[in-house]
Amino acid sequence: MNQNDLLNLTYASLGQAREAMTGMLKERRRDYSLPAPLYNDPHMFRLDMEEIFQKEWLFVGMTSEIPSRGDYFTVEIGQNPVLIVRDADGSVNAFHNTCRHRGSRVCTEHRGKVANLVCPYHQWTYDLKGNLLFAGTEMGEGFDMKQHGLKKAHCKVGGGFIYICLGKEEPEGDFDEFLATLDEYMEPYDVENTKLAVESNMYEKANWKLVLENNRECYHCAGSHPELLNTLLEWDDTNDPRAPQDFLDHYARQAAAWDAEGIPHEHKSFGLRNRIVRMPLKEGTQVMTIDGQEGCTKLLGRIKNRELGSMRILHLPNSWNHMQSDHFIVFRVLPISAQESLVTTKWFVHKDAVEGVDYDPARLRQVWDATNDQDRVLGEENQRGINSVAYQPGPYSKTFEFGVINFMDWYTDTTLENLEK
Repeated sequence: MNQNDLLNLTYASLGQAREAMTGMLKERRRDYSLPAPLYNDPHMFRLDMEEIFQKEWLFVGMTSEIPSRGDYFTVEIGQNPVLIVRDADGSVNAFHNTCRHRGSRVCTEHRGKVANLVCPYHQWTYDLKGNLLFAGTEMGEGFDMKQHGLKKAHCKVGGGFIYICLGKEEPEGDFDEFLATLDEYMEPYDVENTKLAVESNMYEKANWKLVLENNRECYHCAGSHPELLNTLLEWDDTNDPRAPQDFLDHYARQAAAWDAEGIPHEHKSFGLRNRIVRMPLKEGTQVMTIDGQEGCTKLLGRIKNRELGSMRILHLPNSWNHMQSDHFIVFRVLPISAQESLVTTKWFVHKDAVEGVDYDPARLRQVWDATNDQDRVLGEENQRGINSVAYQPGPYSKTFEFGVINFMDWYTDTTLENLEK
């Protein structure tokens, strides 16, 4: 079999995979989990990467991670290395981290600071807006440097959150409205005057959708997360059908305090993809530390009330976040393979806070390090069970797992729409 035959076979199998995925998504019961191939098959995983992670808006990081000109960080979206950099006028840019000469990665470190972007292979040099500045005399007189700048990825910022899209065109929808609301709701935290305190990266041997499904419900919390439940109330919303009256009364008291301080808290949803909701923590607790007391002596932004609860921000397909009075936590999920994901957690504090004086990174991490590892075990056992020949899709609880149903509806509809374009 020659190379062309192999290519034709590959394209044929991908076409068959697209037909199979389309059929499974159209035929699935909306209140049931997915067929096994959508959790464990490499062909289905490739289509997830092509139709979701290469076409939709993805959360990558916070603007305060790159506070000054030339600060950058890198991220891998499947096989796509991406570079996020702050340029001279303060704008945040996203580029495909691949040199226009022979394709080498330009920035090989996770974080750094540069005057210009220099490829380590042959020293092709780009400015912070991606323009090619130097390619050497070896390219000849007819070489046009203007045609060989770094390729841009779509990049938008809202409330200090950085989102990128690798698609040729930006996805349609209400994303700009969500970003404007983020600006409003994140204003009290003054993200530009925060700093990254500590970061963790956890590899989970589970499909990325299982990671998100686990996050979208607290059905499992009582049996799995003792550290988290020291402060977290499992009710996800005042409209949660399980929420008791004492929780609603607690929320009303907290809402009055938030109003007095001018802290926005009205529930905001943008389809099934994006949601912002502020929820109180347990009475008498301040933030998600092991004892519920302060994580940092310095409050964020203009915040005065330590009992601010947690503003939860959801962005599908890859992020959930907890904004609190003295620190905030962001979570990012990136697929590695059909049965492996990378979960990154970052803790941010006031930029003037001094490590060891105002905050202890180990204390900040304690609750979510435990919770993340507990969720890792749950996800990996879920994956192993789904890999069994005995697995078949099972029913979601419409009261305890409505968040999972919403996620699966978003995934199904978005994937089908992108497959049919």
